[in-house]
Amino acid sequence: MAKDTVKHTILVALILCLVCSVVVSGAAVGLRDMQKANKEEDKKGNILKAAGLYQEGVSIDEQFKTVTAKVVDLSTGRFTDAVDVASFDQRKASKDPALSDKLSADQDIAKIGRKEKYATVYMVEGDNGIEKMILPIKGYALWSTLYGFVALEGDFNTVAGLGFYEHKETPGLGGEVDNPSWKALWVGKQIYNGDQTAISVIKGAVDNSKPEALYQVDGLSGATLTSKGVHNLMQFWMGDSGFAPFLANLKAGEA
Repeated sequence: MAKDTVKHTILVALILCLVCSVVVSGAAVGLRDMQKANKEEDKKGNILKAAGLYQEGVSIDEQFKTVTAKVVDLSTGRFTDAVDVASFDQRKASKDPALSDKLSADQDIAKIGRKEKYATVYMVEGDNGIEKMILPIKGYALWSTLYGFVALEGDFNTVAGLGFYEHKETPGLGGEVDNPSWKALWVGKQIYNGDQTAISVIKGAVDNSKPEALYQVDGLSGATLTSKGVHNLMQFWMGDSGFAPFLANLKAGEA
């Protein structure tokens, strides 16, 4: 066949496409386990960072040996074996009608649409019981859903740390949720004032001379809607629709 014919050109293009497809598919299959392992390691790292436990240069798997994962039934606020903690995918569950509930407009202050029935929580335990409890949180801000973790001290009220591992907020504005200085403002804040979910992200700077400062965090400058999104998701997940019943049961020793 002459090399400069249309048929030859098409044949070469088809062969090239076939070879490339085989190479790409083979690479995807061959790297699948590695990608899964990297994703799991990244998740563990974000949990450790939120809890203030991450150590640079130390194996994440080694550090994570101090952390125990358990599944909570959000309707009862108690630990459950209804789903397997090792295989349960909370994000997928939130899209599955069998594993999640549709939220009404009044309930859905975090703008997540559906709430999964179960949540995986992470604990660091010591001689005196649970020292840190790390909870998954999410909610819509300006451009995206923010996914992260909030860590509480063993009193289940004091914030030990907070971090978001996935979002698409504007760099330099809403993207400042990643700023270590802003995240540090959360440490030591209180979630509850009595039975009320009191934690809030306010507009402007917190006046530390006022008693309510214990429950307030500075808003992000120039990112009002992102700040409001963080405020709303914290109100939701720390409230009665989220982890408040579970934390109350922990305090009462009934989880």
